Amino acid sequence: MKTKALIFFTLFFIAAGTLITTAGPEEKNPLIPKSKKEVLKVLNKANTYWQKSNPEHGWAFWDVAAYHTGNMEAYKVTRNKNYKNYSEAWAEKNQWMGAKSTDMKDWKYSYGEKDNFVLFGDWQICFQTYIDLYNLDKEKDEKKIARAREVMEYQMSTPVKDYWWWADGLYMVMPVMTKLYNVTGNELYLEKLHEYYSYADSIMYDPEEQLYYRDAKYVYPKHKSANGKKDFWARGDGWVFAGLAKVLQDLPKDAPNRGFFEKRYKGMAEAIIKHQQEDGYWTRSIMDAEHAPGPETSGTAFFTYGLLWGINNGYIEKETYLPAAAKGWDYLSTVALQPDGKIGYVQPIGERAIPGQVVDVNSTAGFGVGAFLLAAAEMYRYVDKN
Repeated sequence: MKTKALIFFTLFFIAAGTLITTAGPEEKNPLIPKSKKEVLKVLNKANTYWQKSNPEHGWAFWDVAAYHTGNMEAYKVTRNKNYKNYSEAWAEKNQWMGAKSTDMKDWKYSYGEKDNFVLFGDWQICFQTYIDLYNLDKEKDEKKIARAREVMEYQMSTPVKDYWWWADGLYMVMPVMTKLYNVTGNELYLEKLHEYYSYADSIMYDPEEQLYYRDAKYVYPKHKSANGKKDFWARGDGWVFAGLAKVLQDLPKDAPNRGFFEKRYKGMAEAIIKHQQEDGYWTRSIMDAEHAPGPETSGTAFFTYGLLWGINNGYIEKETYLPAAAKGWDYLSTVALQPDGKIGYVQPIGERAIPGQVVDVNSTAGFGVGAFLLAAAEMYRYVDKN
């Protein structure tokens, strides 16, 4: 009996030891880069290619300005002075302004590319980068944010609430409001942030899906995808999701409406991971993969950035959301990124998923590169922590 008991306990402890050994430390996701160096290699490859391919600095409109929001995040993690200098030179060329009209009576906020559309958000996104550069400046040169303050403070003095009538505008301008609040301490920036966002929320948000239509004309069932489904445009929701991450990054912890923004961010995160394709990307029409099939980089990059940001800052659970973020990064770094550094599969300028539109390896744009850099910077921070 003693021998049998001895054998039993010996086998029991061997088995227990095996279980403990097997449990071991947490297994790392194989799609997560092994080191910060690996992430930097990808980030620098993409950004160096873009800056060398675009030595002439463009205007301050959204398509160019969106790149610079990503470039500034790239600078923050790399401290590569070439990146900062590139954005500084662009800001100088544009005189630290968006649209340049000085006649306030003529300022407009409907769609417009001329200099009197000062109140249109696509002309205000440039202020994000100007404020970032101001904050990096030891001397705090006020000229860098003078126009931003003039424009936004005039806008806030009006009774108008519907400045943000399209999803893109939420990324373009929400972070301007929180950044200027942190510079000035003016509580009106936070009040108007919530007021303007609430209007956008009322015309574009689908509470059932927890996603945003691009604007009011795309709301279901007035508008449907090719297969009769709700048509949520990936880049449009990407703009909103990334914008919410940027706002929560800068919003004071005790801000009166912080809970509202957190709720929208978490709801979007939950919705977004449901519609990711097996290869890591999101199709242009999020809920109808056949509407405009195939990979698309800008929406995927914004979603990947937003998910990684939430994981890094404790807003969403790593166990639930990291697999989607890792798959998104794998697509971005192995499919979207080309051997020469070009970022491909970026849907051209537009406002919806277009059936039959060609989006391929040669499809690139600055705003897509900016989104890619946001994701790369956040992946760097994740690897640095883990």
